[in-house]
Amino acid sequence: MAGNKIVCHCKNVSYIDIRKAMIAGARTVEEIKEMTGAGTACGGCVKEIEKILASVCGCKGTSLESVVEAVKNGADTVEKVGEVTGACTQCGRCKALVQNIIELKR
Repeated sequence: MAGNKIVCHCKNVSYIDIRKAMIAGARTVEEIKEMTGAGTACGGCVKEIEKILASVCGCKGTSLESVVEAVKNGADTVEKVGEVTGACTQCGRCKALVQNIIELKR
C-alpha cells in the first residue's frame, strides 16, 4: 500500500501514520483511534484500519498473528522471526514493527 495513501479522510490520517502508531504499540482499532484520530468521525475507514492492523509484512504477506505466535514460541530477534514467518526478509520496512512486537510480546 502506498505510504502516502490517506486511509481516514475525515481526520487526514495516512497509511504511514497508522503504521507508526503500530510501531509505537497500537494493536487494536481503539488504540489506533486514540493515537491517530483515525476512525473517530464517520467510521468509514475502520475496515481498512483492521486490514492494516492484521498485516506486518506486505512483501511476504505475513500477518500480525503469525509474528506474535512466532515470538510466543521463542523467536526473540527480528532475524528469528524472519526465519519462521518470512517477515523482514525482503525489503526490511517492517523491521521496526517486528522489533516492537518482540519487545511487547503482542
